[in-house]
Parts: sequence; structure tokens; C-alpha cells
Amino acid sequence: MQEFSWIKNYPKGIAAEINPDSYSSLVDLLETSFQKYGDLKAYENMGKTLTFSEIDKYSAQFADFLQNHTNLQKGDRIAIQMPNLFQWVIAMFGSIRAGLIVVNTNPLYTAREMGHQFSDSGAKAVVILANFAHNLEKIIKETQIETVVITEIGDMLGGFKKTLVNFVVKRVKKMVPPFKIDGAIEFNHAMKLGAAGNFNKPSIDNEDIAFLQYTGGTTGVSKGAMLTHRNIIANMEQISYWMLPKLKEGVEIVITALPMYHIFALTVNCLSFLKLGAFNVLITNPRDMPAFIKTLKKFPFTAVTGVNTLFNGLLNQEEFKNVDFSKFKIAVGGGMAVQDTVATKWKSITGVPLAEGYGLTETSPVLCCNPIDGTERIGTIGLPLPSTEIRILDEMGKELPVGESGEICAKGPQVMKGYWEKPEETENVFIKGYFKTGDIGFINEDGFAKIVDRKKEMINVSGFNVFPNEIENVISAHEKVLEVGAIGINDPKSTEKVKVFIVKKDESLTEEEIIDYCKENMTSYKVPKQVEFRKELPKSNVGKILRRILKEEEEGIKPE
Repeated sequence: MQEFSWIKNYPKGIAAEINPDSYSSLVDLLETSFQKYGDLKAYENMGKTLTFSEIDKYSAQFADFLQNHTNLQKGDRIAIQMPNLFQWVIAMFGSIRAGLIVVNTNPLYTAREMGHQFSDSGAKAVVILANFAHNLEKIIKETQIETVVITEIGDMLGGFKKTLVNFVVKRVKKMVPPFKIDGAIEFNHAMKLGAAGNFNKPSIDNEDIAFLQYTGGTTGVSKGAMLTHRNIIANMEQISYWMLPKLKEGVEIVITALPMYHIFALTVNCLSFLKLGAFNVLITNPRDMPAFIKTLKKFPFTAVTGVNTLFNGLLNQEEFKNVDFSKFKIAVGGGMAVQDTVATKWKSITGVPLAEGYGLTETSPVLCCNPIDGTERIGTIGLPLPSTEIRILDEMGKELPVGESGEICAKGPQVMKGYWEKPEETENVFIKGYFKTGDIGFINEDGFAKIVDRKKEMINVSGFNVFPNEIENVISAHEKVLEVGAIGINDPKSTEKVKVFIVKKDESLTEEEIIDYCKENMTSYKVPKQVEFRKELPKSNVGKILRRILKEEEEGIKPE
């Protein structure tokens, strides 16, 4: 195997290895943090704040409810389906403390998608926001779900505010379609039932599964990645070590706009910052940019995580420039490629580099990240985290030389146990002990890695490989472009040709301008042959542009 010189580029004081067994389980981590930080602020949402002690108390109540007022046993699966709310935190921590396996579920799922995930995981319980319960009603009989806990947005706000918020959401904004689910329990009633907090701390091995985290599935049916307590603890330790040069215990304020049911925010924001005793500001609806920026102005935040589209959206709001960045230390981008233009503009406005990281659901998720000590390299995904090995392999599993592109493969304590009840698919994604990411990239002489693109989304133009990331990166630099997605479409002459979908920043932008701009900046076979302007592009729950949907729409495949 090749030896890369990345260790010399590690941030000062960062060891090359971590201890993935630093906690016996996530329950050990939670209880240690609750005791250590006690009365410090833990979470803020919609104007209310909860301390670490309060989160300890409430999650213990929920654990008591699960153990003593349901038929759930250790190792059973419980689905949680809601955006960033106190209830998500309490339900997730309570479920882990009760020894259950959490199945994080995207609230935007259709009934069909919910049905697949709940049936595949064998979930026996679900905690769901009332806004989405009508979809649950449609498919619940096809699942093994016995316990249904329903919450409303304002349930943990208390007093008159709870009543007001729930009334406005349900009666004024009419965001809760009617539903009827026999035997469903209200969240606040479940909390009352578990008020004694007398749950029995289960015996948990760190190799036990903590989460079934379903992959977005760029192709095929989504699969549940089995992430153990050890996987998550390892990645949390890796991330914590990586942030040591900048962050201190008990003083940081992190903005959590990414949904915590997504693996990025789950491990980074929810757990890694919990270990640091940070104050987590939960953003329930980051798409409401004016309200989001108003929240940013209220808190002297020190850290922000997000995806490229989130950062780009903020940068295109004039009021964002008026936010106070005096305490700001760290910005980390992941989930999709951070475009060079976005990273450059972000630093110019905030004064803080936008450090790009890289990982997958199957790797808990972080594998690589740019240093946060000012030595980041725009356009790369940084260096492997401590205790992480990255190799670039060809189709036969042969390791490729420095600078040569191939499939990024990884080994480390954060790599999943496998796919839930899918041994064949698990075997197919490992080679010689390394997890095959499905991403094409290379490592330079200093150990910094760069993604070229998704293997499955590569465009074949007359035998030449064209990578959508490159096309998008070039076009996004055009001053009249807000967002762009690139795909390959069938072409009888060249196998495929490039088509781009663009959201305009300036209405005067024309197709001819884009083509001419691309001809100036790319070789001819990479230049788009078709340009389509749209008001918006399809995105995932975290704001990642979904090329798969663009391609399906182009091929006339109707979404299910």
C-alpha cells in the first residue's frame, strides 16, 4: 500500500489515532455529558431553551415510557419522523437510553417511501409529527408498528405558546391534514406516563446497532446502514479531535439548520457538539431564509454546518451581510460538493473558511475533512480523519498511484456493520476490507483528496468521462447563475451529451451566454449541448441537488 504524507498536514496537536472504545455505548456518552454540563444551555428552538439537565430528565421520561408502557424490548426498532424540534432530541435520546434501535425517517417521505422503510426495518413503534400522520394512516397496516406516538410542533414550548403554535399550524396554516390512527398516543401524554423516569439502563455492547440509517439511494431501493454504538462514537471522537484547534468545552454555539435525522447533523451537530457541551440552536425550517437570518442575528454563534445550497442561499440574501460574525470560528460543508465560488464568497463575507468534508451514510458519516486551522484547500475534501485509511482503487481492486483517479475506498472504525438483512449487498460494497464509496477521486502528494464525481453519475461523451461536478463548478461561477445541475442524456452520435438545468440569479441570462461561457472555460466535449432554465431544482431533504430526479424527468419517468 502507498504511504501518503497527510499526517504532516494534520492540524497542530491532532493525533493520528483515536480510541473508538472511549465510551461503552452512546448511553454512556449521553449520561456523561448530561452530568458534566448540567445547567448549561443545550438546545434552543422557537424562542425556548432547554439545559442539559432538562434534556436528561425529559429523555429519561421518554425511555421510561418506552420500557414500561409499551411492548418494546431492547433491540426493537423505533422510527422517528420529524424536523428539528425538541421532541426529536428527546425521542432519539430516550430511545437510545431504552436500548432501542432508531430508524431516522425523512418527514418529506411519501406514504410509499414510509411503507418501505418501516416494513424493511421491522419497526414496531413510530414517533411522528402530526403533519405527516395522514401518510402513516395509509400504510400502517402493512407494517409491524404497534406503538404510535404523535406530536405537534409546539408540544415542548409549554403554556400559552404551545397552544398558540399548535393552533396556528393546524387551524390557520392548515398544515395538518386529517387522519385517524386508532390507539395513537399524544407525545405529552407519553411524557406524563414516563414521568417517574425509572427506566432500567440496558446492558449495551458497543457493537450493538444504534441506528438503521437509510441511504438516499441514488439508484435502486434505499437500504438501512447498520451503524453501531462504536461506529458513531468513533466518528464523534474523530470529529471532536479534528475540531480541537478551534473549539472549547462548554462555550460554543452551533447553528443546526441541517435536519438531525440526516447522518451529517446527527453525528456532527447532535452528538459531537454534545460531547463538547455546546449550545445547539435548532432551525426547524431553514428554507425560510429571512427568519433563518433573524435567528443568526440573535445568537453569537461560533460554528455552522450545512450543504452548498444552504450556504449559497444565505450568500444571496442581502441581509446576511449584516449578521455579526465576530465570534464565528468554524463552517463545515458536506453532503454534496462545495463549489469553489461559494467557498470563496463565504470566506470574503464571514471571514471564516468554509471547510469541505466528505463522507457517506455508511461511514457514520465523516471520512475526510479539510483542516480548520486555516490550511484548508478549496476544491478538495481534505485529509482522512484520525484512524481512517483512504485508498484509490481501480475496477479490479488494484491501488492506483498518487494523482490518478479511481474509486475512493475507505477503512476505519466508523464504517458500518453492513446493510440491514442484505448480506449480498453488504458483500458487494467491500473489497479487501475497504468500503467502496461509489465516488471517483484521487489523492495528491500531500494526502489531500479530491472528488471528481459519483461513479454512477459519470457522463460518457464519445468515450470521454465527463463529471457533472466539474460542469456545475464552472457554471456556478457565472455571475448570473444561482443554481445548476448537470446530467448526461442519450445521444445517438456520442452515446451521451451534457444537459444543464439552471436557476437564474439574473433574468437576462440566456442559453447562448451559458454555452459561450462554457466554451471559454471547458474543452469542447464537456460543453453542454442543451440548457434548460427552471424556477427551482429538485433537492434532497438536506438541500442536495438531485441529478437522479432531473434524469428521470428527462427520460419521462414519473416520480412515484
